[in-house]
Amino acid sequence: MTESTLFNPTGSGVGGGAYTRAAMSAIEESVSAGSHLDIGYDKRLMLFTGRANPALASKIADRLGVELGGVTTKTFSNGEVYCRYHDSIRGADVFIVQPICANPDLGLTANDALMELMVMVDAAVGGSAHRVIAVCPWYGYSRQDKKSAPREPISARLVARMLESAGIDRLLTMDLHSGQIQGFFQKPCDHMTAMFMLTQYFDDLGLKDLVVVSPDAGRVKLNKRFAATIGADLALLNKERPEHQRAEIGHIIGDVRGRTALIVDDLIDTAGTLRAAAETVLDEGATEVYAAATHPVLSGNAFENLTAAGFKEIVVTDTIPLPGDAPENIRVLSCADLLTTSIRQIFTDGSVSEVFGGENQLF
Repeated sequence: MTESTLFNPTGSGVGGGAYTRAAMSAIEESVSAGSHLDIGYDKRLMLFTGRANPALASKIADRLGVELGGVTTKTFSNGEVYCRYHDSIRGADVFIVQPICANPDLGLTANDALMELMVMVDAAVGGSAHRVIAVCPWYGYSRQDKKSAPREPISARLVARMLESAGIDRLLTMDLHSGQIQGFFQKPCDHMTAMFMLTQYFDDLGLKDLVVVSPDAGRVKLNKRFAATIGADLALLNKERPEHQRAEIGHIIGDVRGRTALIVDDLIDTAGTLRAAAETVLDEGATEVYAAATHPVLSGNAFENLTAAGFKEIVVTDTIPLPGDAPENIRVLSCADLLTTSIRQIFTDGSVSEVFGGENQLF
């Protein structure tokens, strides 16, 4: 057999038991011509919101340069939630902005928000969306991430399973109570952080003789990074929690006397911990006390506790909508720019970690 022929074991075809290279090239061209269909397909991004935080979704839409997609969401008189997309979503990348939180202004509970998110995901999957991405800046049930006592559920894991069963292809979230919650997901989980926004804000304030105070041992890593970023010292509070949503502060490790204290946590719920922490550092001689947190859950008697604690300013983000009767010393920073950049990277198959240069795992 010469170099100009290829062996044909069937003995049929051009040249008996061999193919000429010219004949082989013709066959390859015939096969490759039908190996794909070029239809000029363009990806589509469609952004929708549930009722948990429509204001945040509107800010994201403005920054993306798109309109929020039309969707009907409502709660029936028996408590069941319902949704329907107004337009075709076939083949689109559907981003659903829905923190798993309550929105009292719209009569929505945290459980309503979770169920509403799941039916929106299911409707998008049933509507033949190409990908469905849940944008949950606040991941509800995140504090129930392990068993603290026998016969307790690991609810954070359960929520992950529910969302994946509903059909999400990806989750975009912010400042999980525990970074290990990402491990509950089989699908990609993009974990953003607002800590760079918060550190920049306090750095710009130029507070003198500042000390960052960790409210408990579990937040030390976060507070250490926060303090290092803004060039402040670090102190630690010894906290015990005798029961759910009740905290007791024992003593403080570090020097706060005559200094400005900044208490940093990932969330503020009933503000019991924050109030006790503020009272402790003021008793120890701090001149002023600030607070910073990503998620303003603010349930129960949070407003009463925050008002009585004597904070100069409390800085949070808009991952959760703030009620209209919130104390005047609460300052809200928007995370819309951060989420918009992340959504763009996901949609264009870019690197989400580049948003923070790989520095988004702070705790």
